[in-house]
Amino acid sequence: MINLPLKGIKVLEFSQYLSGPSAALRLADLGATVIKVERPGTGDAGRKLAIKNLWAEDGNSLLFHTINRNKESLTADLKNADDRQRIETLLADTDVLIHNFRPGVMEKNGLGYEDVRKINRRIVYGEISGYGKEGPWKHKPGQDLLLQSVTGIPYTTGNGDNGPVPFGISVGDIFAGQHLVQGILAALIRRQKTGEGALIQTSLMESLLDFQFELLTTYYATGKQPQRSVINNGHSLLGAPYGLYKTKNGFIALAMMDIYQLADAIGCEAIKQFGKEEGFSKRDEIKKILGEFFLQHNSEVWIDYLHEHGLWAMEVLDWEKMMQQPSYKVLKMEQEITANGKKIITTRCPIRINGGMITSSKPAPAVGENNL
Repeated sequence: MINLPLKGIKVLEFSQYLSGPSAALRLADLGATVIKVERPGTGDAGRKLAIKNLWAEDGNSLLFHTINRNKESLTADLKNADDRQRIETLLADTDVLIHNFRPGVMEKNGLGYEDVRKINRRIVYGEISGYGKEGPWKHKPGQDLLLQSVTGIPYTTGNGDNGPVPFGISVGDIFAGQHLVQGILAALIRRQKTGEGALIQTSLMESLLDFQFELLTTYYATGKQPQRSVINNGHSLLGAPYGLYKTKNGFIALAMMDIYQLADAIGCEAIKQFGKEEGFSKRDEIKKILGEFFLQHNSEVWIDYLHEHGLWAMEVLDWEKMMQQPSYKVLKMEQEITANGKKIITTRCPIRINGGMITSSKPAPAVGENNL
């Protein structure tokens, strides 16, 4: 049995969809008691956000259960005096408040940081917005694809002769949630020492800009946006052979390596016409030669050659193939929760404490399940 480090910490979560709930989920996995404060009747709008039209038996989306498991639910109409009083009573001994509403929404409801601080000076108040609290975009919808688009992310993936290619997952929501958790944990440590609470803020835009620190630092220094490889792109700042390559039966990934060592490992003399220092300046020419060369054999053959020579390469796997790998199975990343009698398999918390895995079989709560 793991002694979870946040046991005894109470969190009130005024959040919906992904970013705020993902932050609260991580705190719940680490032992905190997380109470979702939801709208009476409908609850978190994420309950009806279904991916591939997958639903649990309780009428909530499968996605909702993956990100709101291990929590409690309390309904409250913040415009109702009695409900407001209940929330204020809870806030008096709450450790952390999380919300991901647009700037001004919590203040309008009398629950902005300064309002809550008057009730509880030790509160760690965490908020996620789309674009920050200032500037002309502050009231724009903070949706992940929109934030990826305005921060240049789609010009970091795909090949240079493609149009923009976004990430296939909600990276802005996920990173913002984890950044908020980092700030909250830091504030809780300081509070333990000083008794002082804190306002912790981040946004999807700031998180996605931080995500690109390598590329943006290069741009700040040169004034030129790094360009993707025309083919087999992997990282716009790295030269050949870095990238993905099609083989006779699939794809392989090559990381950083000396092109002469690569030539010897796979028997491709043609790339030795390039100087070692031309891995970046001639990367498209080198990658074109390699792209044609790798079509001769199956992925497994190439990986064996590359690994025999100590070069960094792996096969590109889909989830079916990945789950057959012993290296996946040994991690035991799957956990089972049960909602209304239906078993749902999802991922566990990726953190281990003293060697122990953190799991929880508790499903997402029904709307208002834990009303007082």
